[in-house]
Amino acid sequence: MGSSSSGNHGGKRTTSDMRALDVRKLQRDGLLTPQRSVSLTWSRNGKPEATIDMQVRTDSVTLDYRQRDRGGEWQAMKYPVRLAWTPCTYGGQRAWWLCPAVGCGRRVAVLYGGSVFACRHCQRLADKSQRETPNDRAYRRANDLRDRLGWVPGVIHGAGVKPKGMHWRTYWRLRASHDANVMQTLAGLSA
Repeated sequence: MGSSSSGNHGGKRTTSDMRALDVRKLQRDGLLTPQRSVSLTWSRNGKPEATIDMQVRTDSVTLDYRQRDRGGEWQAMKYPVRLAWTPCTYGGQRAWWLCPAVGCGRRVAVLYGGSVFACRHCQRLADKSQRETPNDRAYRRANDLRDRLGWVPGVIHGAGVKPKGMHWRTYWRLRASHDANVMQTLAGLSA
């Protein structure tokens, strides 16, 4: 399966460069029902790029796919990934993958594709935010706050109005954080 991105930009690959199996999404979509067969497809630019078949059991999911490393021969891969279930506070259960990499067994929500699907620690993946410069981080935070406040994205658009129903104290706190992040972003752009 490998990376779905062509380059690694001079450092560790990131989680966003890889194909991911998120157990939370599978559970939310009702796909972790025992004795169920599921097929997932990853696409790029509207074209199917990779497919994985899964056979769901009560305590595991068998992954079945083909992969190749660096343009080599295709290999059929088929192996079980154990599931762990934890109770939720208000009822129900939450599913977790138990990382299938040799010697790991971590309880994780997401597995990333490689020669085998494994946790980000076993795949040696960095999170995308770990590569951000301080200015990039400030820009992302400002846009996250703009989204929370219901404002138009992009720091050049200026401040919007207080959302209806939001406490003034909350609004001013979020606005101050937004303005500080915008100032850091603009300072970084001018430097």
